Amino acid sequence: MMSWPKAMLKYLLYQKPKSIPSVYQSGIEDKLEEAAPQPSGSGGKEPGRKPEAKEHGKPTDGTGGKKPRKRVARQRNKTGSPVREKFVGKVAENQSIDEILQNKVKLVYDLEENRRVLAKIFRVPQNKDAVLRSLTIGTDPPVKALLVFIDGITNSQVQNLAVLQPLMLISGLFDRSMDEQPGANGGTAFYKDLFDRVKEALVPANQVSTADNYARIVDDVLNGNSALLIDGFNQAILLETKGWQYRSVGTPQVEAVIRGPQEGFTEQIRVNTSLIRKIIHLPSLVTEFIKVGGASPMQCAVMYLDDLANPDLVHEVKRRLESIQADYTQVTGLMEQLIEDAPFALVPQVLATERPDRVAANLLEGHVAIVVDGSPFVMVVPATFFSLMQSPEDAYVRWPFGSFARLIRYAGLFLALLLPAHYVAIVAYHQEFIPTDLLLAMTGSREKVPFPSIVEVLIMELSFELIREAGVRIPGTVGTTLGIVGALILGQAAVAANIVSPILIIVVAVTALGSFSIPNYTFSLSIRVLRFIYIFLASVLGLLGIMVGFFVHVGLMVSLKSFGVPFIAPAAPVTRKNQDYFMRGAEWQQEIRPDYLDPLKRRRQPRISRGWTGPAGRKGDSGPQ
Repeated sequence: MMSWPKAMLKYLLYQKPKSIPSVYQSGIEDKLEEAAPQPSGSGGKEPGRKPEAKEHGKPTDGTGGKKPRKRVARQRNKTGSPVREKFVGKVAENQSIDEILQNKVKLVYDLEENRRVLAKIFRVPQNKDAVLRSLTIGTDPPVKALLVFIDGITNSQVQNLAVLQPLMLISGLFDRSMDEQPGANGGTAFYKDLFDRVKEALVPANQVSTADNYARIVDDVLNGNSALLIDGFNQAILLETKGWQYRSVGTPQVEAVIRGPQEGFTEQIRVNTSLIRKIIHLPSLVTEFIKVGGASPMQCAVMYLDDLANPDLVHEVKRRLESIQADYTQVTGLMEQLIEDAPFALVPQVLATERPDRVAANLLEGHVAIVVDGSPFVMVVPATFFSLMQSPEDAYVRWPFGSFARLIRYAGLFLALLLPAHYVAIVAYHQEFIPTDLLLAMTGSREKVPFPSIVEVLIMELSFELIREAGVRIPGTVGTTLGIVGALILGQAAVAANIVSPILIIVVAVTALGSFSIPNYTFSLSIRVLRFIYIFLASVLGLLGIMVGFFVHVGLMVSLKSFGVPFIAPAAPVTRKNQDYFMRGAEWQQEIRPDYLDPLKRRRQPRISRGWTGPAGRKGDSGPQ
């Protein structure tokens, strides 16, 4: 009988919980616990034979004392993954489906065979989203057909009224004797066969096309269309029946303006292209769709003005998109990382915007826009340093106010990048730069601070980054309150506890305001990271470290390119400039397009764009293009 101390210890001490039996255990194939298969007749003990002794505690199997683990590993390396060995039938089935899609296998004349292959590709009946609807076309005699679509991303009302109802009911009104009537030009028939009859007369869909292989059918069905297959024909009719839900057009959340348009992109690619086309009413605006990705191809739209954009630039954009083989590229940020020139650079090389008016303005300059399905941001390439510092608000106010806003923005950029580093350098190495009265005040406030300047700057900067990150992650109604209250309480408590000096709170606050003035979010993230590099350089070499770091930083940006365009253009290298790259010039002065884009049309407006200022109010002189 167990004594009471042991019984108490049984309940008090930690006991390993019993494992719940499960069919699937992750990594079980990597444990290699089973021994290698032994030859027949060696599994049991032979009568009259002693078991083999173990040498130094190691099991032997007649192979010179080697463990069977190595032989198992070698065997698995030859035969493949244990998971693939376990599900060899499933792997073979998936490979056969991939071969059908990659080799673009043609359709056959037998409807049941086509149904079997499509059911195999869409994993029916396991997959409940894929629908293979059998129907009978109401002709004389009736003909069997098959409608393939994905439930949830198609418009059921369009399918009922524009596909099923005409085929099953209205098709009986057409007499097959129409095929024998002579045409106006002496022909013998209006419809040569049933396939053309269905395509041209019985399906009042918006867009109708044909396909002769399974890959094309699968691609259209996954994009919301429906495929109609008719018995006796080796082609399918692809019908426009898209009907998925998407967010309606709303106001921009990141690039909000006061006087400009209040429309922002959505996650629907066709809505985004229509918003751009609503602004640019030109027949030369081209939209090309490209499938991007490997396992899950994503639809992208490349938009450009055919009579304006450089053909080499358009070709380079399409070449980079078509060469991507990543599995998931639905988000603009992921696509941006796959097409940028220098992935390890700390500055963005693609301009991502959620405003259709900004995309339209860049297209009219000769840029190329990339619209990704499922993303509310559109990428504009190439991007330069000055384009990242521009805001849509600059174009909707008069040019003096736009220029002043840009000056404030550049000042905020330098404050966010260099102000904490200068504080560390001056306090630690260059006290003679500070006026005597200010130096005495700073020395008195820092007298009780036990940390050096680099430590207190890192404490406050990291604390502010935590507050900013927390404000983004929590709900919006609480985020603003957390940012204000958290910063005030944290700063006041840090000063009261003599952890940091009061003047450092001012430095950190001005630095934060400067980072918020940068219009591009990705560019502001790079400034936040580079700020810490400058702080460390200032703590080691003072102002000399800041100068060396700034020299290297500018050198790297000058050598950087975005789709073949220098990142600092048109400042380095110096090219022909317009009145809208550093300062905001008057609208009537912006007569030429950016020279670094090499557009097909150099001039964007006549020499005298304000025709009413000319003699007798004549129209402006267009001049050479």
